[in-house]
Amino acid sequence: MNNILTINNLSKKYYTKEKEILAIDNISLNIEENSITAIVGPSGCGKSTLLNIIGKLDKQTKGTIKYNKDKIGYMFQTDCLFPYLTILDNCLIGLKIQHKLTKENIDYVKKLLSDYGLKDFINSYPKNLSGGMKQRVALIRTLATKPDILLLDEPFSALDYQTRLSVSDDVYKIIKKENKTTIIITHDIAEAISMAEKVIILTKRPSKIKKIYKIELTNATSPINNRTCKEFNDYYKTIWQSIDHNV
Repeated sequence: MNNILTINNLSKKYYTKEKEILAIDNISLNIEENSITAIVGPSGCGKSTLLNIIGKLDKQTKGTIKYNKDKIGYMFQTDCLFPYLTILDNCLIGLKIQHKLTKENIDYVKKLLSDYGLKDFINSYPKNLSGGMKQRVALIRTLATKPDILLLDEPFSALDYQTRLSVSDDVYKIIKKENKTTIIITHDIAEAISMAEKVIILTKRPSKIKKIYKIELTNATSPINNRTCKEFNDYYKTIWQSIDHNV
């Protein structure tokens, strides 16, 4: 499988009046095209910082990132939908900002909304949607610009447990059908194992890669079903023990 991006010796420092803070220390990794990679680690270890650097929202202090394809879509923790815009207009906002509001692109977004169960809500407003539906809209808005790489920062953290499971299934199916390379940040080990082909464990700050696990589940199909695979509990126990919990 081809690498869509390669990170070499990446570090990030922040500076305050009192001191220098090393947030990320010498991280190197490859992300394969059309793969789903999950990044987990203790709170405050630098997961979102790493994602922001990959997404070009922040800049590393040293090291390099080589992109073989570099069109990036970013989905944040909250849906960030504009309450005064219809669902369709919310999904078109990125295209509008990029001055790419062509008929072809509008039709593409309408098809995504139709394909993923939101056809009847195109002219509705966010207040009329459930939390899970809002997250689907947020993902479609991210897909509207046809990114090569999807970055998901705790995308289900605001949802209750049952909705979270259902939406993770929806998002997984959309990502796979659209063949999108995806990097997901999560605190939920079960979510990481059930969605990703590779789970990266980061240490406490300054963040380094502690371990990378290739996830191989027998009869894997979707996140909810993947939790019942025979290897799931072993992966969960191993990854749980790898994380630095006492921080």
